[in-house]
Amino acid sequence: MHIHWFPGHMTKAIRMMQEEIKLVDSVIYVLDARAPLACVNEAFDEVIGKKPRLYVLNKADTVSRDALIEWVDLFRARGDKCIYSNSISKSDAGVIVKNLIELNEDIIERYRKKGVAKVVRAMVIGVPNTGKSTLINSLLKEKRVATGNRPGVTRGKQWVAIDPYIELLDSPGVLYPDYRDQTRAMKLALIGSIKDEVVDRYELALDAAAFLMREYPDALRTRYKLDELPSDAAEFLDAVALRRGIISRGGEADRERAANAFINDYRKGYLGKIPLEKAGLRESRE
Repeated sequence: MHIHWFPGHMTKAIRMMQEEIKLVDSVIYVLDARAPLACVNEAFDEVIGKKPRLYVLNKADTVSRDALIEWVDLFRARGDKCIYSNSISKSDAGVIVKNLIELNEDIIERYRKKGVAKVVRAMVIGVPNTGKSTLINSLLKEKRVATGNRPGVTRGKQWVAIDPYIELLDSPGVLYPDYRDQTRAMKLALIGSIKDEVVDRYELALDAAAFLMREYPDALRTRYKLDELPSDAAEFLDAVALRRGIISRGGEADRERAANAFINDYRKGYLGKIPLEKAGLRESRE
């Protein structure tokens, strides 16, 4: 399967970000904790420039705490500020605000010496469906930013004041135009950062199954009650269909429905807290 999705509004979004970055002091870079490196968009580097970054490994409940700590340690080892968060929980709001203030400590201090209380402004960026808007809403007492569990909900810029001295600019999710690394693209599709409508779900399920059969065979055996995994991904999806009773009228495995069920099982966490990338086995792309 070959994945490529870079709609025109993403080019427009990059231009908007290039203009608005001049108005902010720093950047909150939101990554999906299941695939942090796949969510790093090299197109953002030119936009961000030397602005300080706070990396947030979002959807922290989808992977183990040990995996999160390994990623945080990796980012911090290269000199980046990094935390993890579950944006649907208000409990992490204080941690995000604290780290954002620390990130902007130098400029805050410069203004303080002039007798001015600095309003910190930060742009929230990331690829689609990493939970940027949900994260912003977790910092507010009431929902103010449109959210959705699908890519492409946020289209225009949205300024939000989370307290009298912190303002955030939400931005549309933007993918990279270069899809030479199709394994990376598969990960983005599996976590929902690429629209399902532009992906062959059966082919995605085949690629994802082959990957997970190699990396997490025990999790698949446990979920689908299989003594042994089949030899290839197509046979595995047939086994999933038979175990789940997903049968066509002819009595054969309904592969399309089985593919959808398998993808949904991963996304909903029914396979377990499974990351698609492991910090100890990968080097950073930046």
